[in-house]
Formats: sequence, C-alpha cells, structure tokens
Amino acid sequence: MNSDLTYPYPGVIMRRDVYVGLISTMFVMLFLAACFAGCTSQAPATTPATAAVTQTGPQEIVIATTTSLYDTKLLDYLQQKFEAKYNVKLKITSQGSGKAIELAKNGDADVLLVHSPAAELTFMKDGYGLNRRTFASNYFMIVGPEADPAGIRDMSPEDAFKTLFEKGTSKTAGVAFVSRGDASGTHTVEKNIWKNAKYNYTTQVQKSGDWYIEAGKGMGETLQMASEKSAYTLTDEGTYLAYKQDLKLVPVVSKGPSLLNIYSVMTVYNTKQPADKIKMANNFVNFLIDPATQADIGAFGVDKYGKALFIPMTVEVPTATEGWVGNHTAPAKDIAPAVVRGSGI
Repeated sequence: MNSDLTYPYPGVIMRRDVYVGLISTMFVMLFLAACFAGCTSQAPATTPATAAVTQTGPQEIVIATTTSLYDTKLLDYLQQKFEAKYNVKLKITSQGSGKAIELAKNGDADVLLVHSPAAELTFMKDGYGLNRRTFASNYFMIVGPEADPAGIRDMSPEDAFKTLFEKGTSKTAGVAFVSRGDASGTHTVEKNIWKNAKYNYTTQVQKSGDWYIEAGKGMGETLQMASEKSAYTLTDEGTYLAYKQDLKLVPVVSKGPSLLNIYSVMTVYNTKQPADKIKMANNFVNFLIDPATQADIGAFGVDKYGKALFIPMTVEVPTATEGWVGNHTAPAKDIAPAVVRGSGI
C-alpha cells in the first residue's frame, strides 16, 4: 500500500528524503562528537606525565676523559658512588687526551679528566677550564716480549728508545714498536722521551720503517696489537695491569722521571654554560679530591691485581715539572675564569 503511494506523490518523496538526510546528518555528528571526546579525553593523561619526566629527571653531566681511566674501569667504579650522592647522571666519553681536550673546547663536555699536563695548562690559560685539581698518579712503562729481542730491559726510557730506533731501523729480527699515534697523553709522553733522547719525532721517528707502527687507537687496543705482533709499546701501568692476563707482554722498563703519569680533573667553562651546570661539575671535581674518594682510588685494583692501579694524592704527591701537579686540597668554587676569552683583558 505505502509503496503504491510513494512514487505518484512527489511531496511524500520530498519529505522522506529530508527525513533520511536529517537522520544521516545526526549519525555523522554523533560519530564525530564521540571521536572528538575520545581524543580530548587522552590529553590530560599524557601531557602532565611528559612534563613530570622533564622536570624531575636527573641532571646530566658529560665527562670527556682519557681511555686509560675508562679501560681500567675506575670511572665505572666511581660513577656509581657519585650518582648515588647527587641527583645527576654521568655520561662518560673516552678518547685520547688530545681529542678529549678538543671536545671540551668545543663545549661538548662539562668536565675534563685527562693526563696531559702541558696541554691542560694551556687549556686553563686560554680560559676553557676552571678549578684544575690533580687527583692521582701512576707510571708509564715500556712493555715487550719476555725474550726482549732489543735488549732494553732496565735501561733508562731514553736509552731504551735509542736502542729500539737503532735496532728497528737496522731491521733486527723481532724488534718492533707500536705507538698510540693518536695525540693522547700517552703519545705525548712518548714524543717527549724521543725528544729527550735527541731525536726529532716528526722527521726521524715517524715513517722510519716497518718497525714503527702507529696504531691510532686507545691504550687497551694498542696493548692488544703489540701483543699480537710481539712488539714493544709504551703504556700506563693501570691499563697494563687491567689487560695483563690477556697479553704476551711483560714490563721491561719501568723507572725514570719521564715515565711519571699525572691525572687531573677540571670543570669546563664556556659562556653558554648555565651556572647550575658549572656548580654540578665542580661537585664532581670536589668528589675526586674528597678523602673518602681518595681512599677508594687507593684501594681500587688491589683485590684483583695485588696493587692499586692509581696512587691517590693523599698517599703520594709526585715531584714533577713546575705546574704539572695541580692543587689537590682546595675545594673547587670558581664558576668563571679570571680572564674570559675574547674580553681583551
């Protein structure tokens, strides 16, 4: 009956179209309203949570350090203690001292912790650092094959290098030397020994033959390379002890003033650095020279290696070139250098 009346009467068709259109429109509006309500109901749950993480997360301090402090695991050991004391997260990046210093100069670190005294003094003089404090020392040594094919055992470092050069360049069997070759603190010490032995490192030693190998690697990897090649190398005592069980190398020269190894820490300064970041970096400097931490440093490695890997300043203050040993007792307080770079003062 209804279907018979639908088509002959346009008015009825018109009203049904309007009705259906209204119903469709209402369904669309209800669907959109539901979607909008669903979206807006999620916002209060996520926004405050994100803001809370940003506000309550620990402050991050970046430490640029030398490979020897990283390879020995000393910093891993101390990191836990420092982070437990302060609401801060340490981010540690290790490379040769030269590269670590460049990283700090570029403003990509908050703390510099290295063993290259001459370069550190220049860094401080140029206004890049604050509160330099020496916190530990140990000694470098020349290690090599047990058979000692160069015959340098117990010589002075300078005489040992002379002998290595003479026998290496004359192609004596089994004589090779692996250098860090990476502008690190260890590499700087090596170049100083060559200088003291009356050799020009650049013109005489480098590229002097296959006997002299530049690794371009950290201390641990350099030791492993020297062991694989049955070669000699210069290493800090701490890293050698940490890797000793995996090496076919023994100490052959371990005495001489030029083998002294001094570790210092300083706060990095730049004009963009917030004062609170500088103060937290100062806290790390003070943490290293604190008597309790000094005792920890003096005990580190004794249980595993039979001796400490580092000598704290509370045990021995080494005699060295003037200025190389920094203050090791006064608290770090400065938040800006006396002379700011570019000030013309």
